[in-house]
Parts: sequence; structure tokens; C-alpha cells
Amino acid sequence: MTEPTRADTAHRAAGAPVRCRRGPAAVLRDLRALDGALYAAVAATPTPTLDRALRGLSHAADHSKISLGVAAALALGGDRPRRAAFLGVAALALASGSANLLGKRLVRRSRPDREAARVTVDRRVPMPASASFPSGHTAAAVAFAAAVGTVLPTAALPLGALAGAVGYARVHTGVHYPGDVAAGAVLGLASAAAALAAAPGGGCQPKARTAW
Repeated sequence: MTEPTRADTAHRAAGAPVRCRRGPAAVLRDLRALDGALYAAVAATPTPTLDRALRGLSHAADHSKISLGVAAALALGGDRPRRAAFLGVAALALASGSANLLGKRLVRRSRPDREAARVTVDRRVPMPASASFPSGHTAAAVAFAAAVGTVLPTAALPLGALAGAVGYARVHTGVHYPGDVAAGAVLGLASAAAALAAAPGGGCQPKARTAW
């Protein structure tokens, strides 16, 4: 909180309430405190039936293995699935590069302290050496889901749910704060929008020309 000004002192002497001046730095501190509290709440909630599955999901999302597997399967389909696979991988690459080569180097947020939060060993995956903000796993998964879902609307819901699960798994296993995941999701959506905008015809499948 900032020091009171002379006007504040005069108002206080007169019995008038003094408003707290809270700048961007104070708001950022409050958001960090909320972020840490959410992380601690997840860590403190026993979920033995989910720990192994979420740990496995987090492992499977390393290097975007799940998304690339889906893209490989789509590439075996027709023109629209192949287009969806191409745009999905393009969005994924843009999101991953932006998160790891730009975001993490600019923000340099430290990883959570799993020991202090008492994250159970059954949940843990190896702690990455890179910075925590934003979540690259989440950014890549969301970018892929958003791009593919735009071209193939029937895939939007399952891929979106999968991306959300990947994001939560990164918090559950203790390697990210919820704020890292939220930022990764925003970056993923932006990357998908950029990839779709840059592609010829956007996310729409070009209509076949009719010969007369």
C-alpha cells in the first residue's frame, strides 16, 4: 500500500474514509497469491484414483505426442481431415515455439515448490528445467484442438476436453501453477487463430469448382 498523502491525512483527521491506492504491482501480487492458493488447494486434495491417470496423461503430452498421433491418424483420411491435421500441427508448432522460445525467456517464473506444497509422490512427473510461465504443454494442446476443431467441428469437443485435461494434469502433477496453464491456453487460442488466418482459405475447406 502506498504512503498516505497530505490530502489523505487531512481527510482522516476530518473523519472521512481514505481509499487505498492499489497499482498494477499490487494487483499482480494479489493474482500471484490467488494462483499459489489454487495450486496449494489442488496439492492438498487427495485423489488417489486419479493420480496415476493424470500422471500418465502428462507424460503422454510430452513433446505433443498425443496431438501428433491424432494428426497422423487424420492425415490418413480425406482432404478435410488432412487439412485439419496440417493446420493443427502448424498451430501447435507456433504455440510451442512462442511459449518456449519467447514466453518462458521473457517471464522466467520459477517452477512451483512441490516439497513445500506436499505434492504426493504418486502424482509426480519429472520437474522441467525450463521456466514455468506459460505452460507449453497446454499452449500446444489448445492450439491443436482449436485449429483442428475449426476445420472439423465434430472433433472440437473431444480435442478441447483433452486439451483441458492436459492443462489440469500439469497442475495436478505439480509442475505448473494454474496461472501458467491459463496463459498457455490463451496463447494456444491465439496461435490457432494465427495459423488459420495465414492458411489459404482460412479454416474453410475450399469448394470444388464445377465444370460447365
